[in-house]
Amino acid sequence: MTADQRGPGVRTPGGDGPHKAGDRASLRRTNLGQVLRLLRDAGPRPRTRIAAETGLPKATITNLVAELMERGLVREGEPTRDGSIGRPSRTVEIDGRAICGIGVEISADYLFLIALDLRGEVAAEQHIPLDVRGLGADEVLDRAAEAIRDTRRRLRSRGMHTVAVTVAAPGVIEHRSGVVSYAPNIEWRDVDVVGFLTRRLGPRSPRIDLENDAKLGALAEYLIAAAAGIHDLIYVTGETGVGGGIITEGRLLRGAAGYAGEIGHMRLSPDGKLCACGRRGCWETMVGLHALLDHAAAPGDPVRDATVDLELRLAELRRRADAGEPATTAALEAITEGLALGLAALTDILNPRAIVLGGYFAYFGDHLITRVQSELTERVMAPDAGGCTVLASTLGFSAAARGAASLALDVVYQDPGGTLASSS
Repeated sequence: MTADQRGPGVRTPGGDGPHKAGDRASLRRTNLGQVLRLLRDAGPRPRTRIAAETGLPKATITNLVAELMERGLVREGEPTRDGSIGRPSRTVEIDGRAICGIGVEISADYLFLIALDLRGEVAAEQHIPLDVRGLGADEVLDRAAEAIRDTRRRLRSRGMHTVAVTVAAPGVIEHRSGVVSYAPNIEWRDVDVVGFLTRRLGPRSPRIDLENDAKLGALAEYLIAAAAGIHDLIYVTGETGVGGGIITEGRLLRGAAGYAGEIGHMRLSPDGKLCACGRRGCWETMVGLHALLDHAAAPGDPVRDATVDLELRLAELRRRADAGEPATTAALEAITEGLALGLAALTDILNPRAIVLGGYFAYFGDHLITRVQSELTERVMAPDAGGCTVLASTLGFSAAARGAASLALDVVYQDPGGTLASSS
């Protein structure tokens, strides 16, 4: 969490645009959300500055802040003079320690659940190794429902309540209907994730949403990058498949039908290996986890044992890479070449300020980043790779679940009063 205690809610895709105020209640709801989002995006500030930046009267801001405090969403911060003479005033900052959003990632090898409070602090966390493809959708979603139920129970025992749950899943997602349309790496097709979980959790189920895992990873990374002034980025995650999330001018790029970011299935080698999607030469066959393992380890090598926790296997490969073991070194060189090929194409098209490498790529960041950056400089048409910097994620395999939890909390920023009323 950054020192200024900004909250983790996202700027999209819930949309931070103004509500249409048809009466006093909706106008107040709009103004409450406006103040809360300002504190999230810009950090703590005194009431006078909030009034100046929102354009609302000082008396209105005083009343709005008082209501947000009463609801436990903001609190008094440090004293500040804010450039004025006289008695210092106190800043107002995000609070919300009794409010949580839950994110659940469904990956090929595990379920990862994380609950964040409104300040972005971890309130609960579960990592459940799981053969998602082998078990099938119903069994996996049963396990996910039980993990959500158990987490909510533990949060309630500490006086915390859950405002929403967002599920992160791989593949082609129908966001509005809550259906995984097609996820080849876990062999799911037309799975009604939101409907299933809502039924399993029962009538007191919180709001449940579904989003693509890489898009949510991009949102999590953007919450970090924005503090450094980066508002255009591509997040690329390396797991069983390769996914991407694109942030442009601070907003998540969905595309016309919501399918933007399926970068792992760019056909970069038409005569290449067969992909899980049924086509040949997809980018993920060149740089996905299976490609790394095929290059680095012979059949029977423990690092290829899917029953062993993935992070333990990657730690062993990292040890070998650091020791200069020839097969691992050669594998990383092949992955670097494949990464540079795909990333150069994306950079030419989108001109991001940064590319963030997540998933297993981040484990080998210091073996990959310098060479990939050099390759981009050579391959991209624009000078100096168009100003693009390649970075390794600091979130590891938690990025998608963190992004999901942040998106779940966005309902609070859209309707600070109504959300809490409906969840109590």
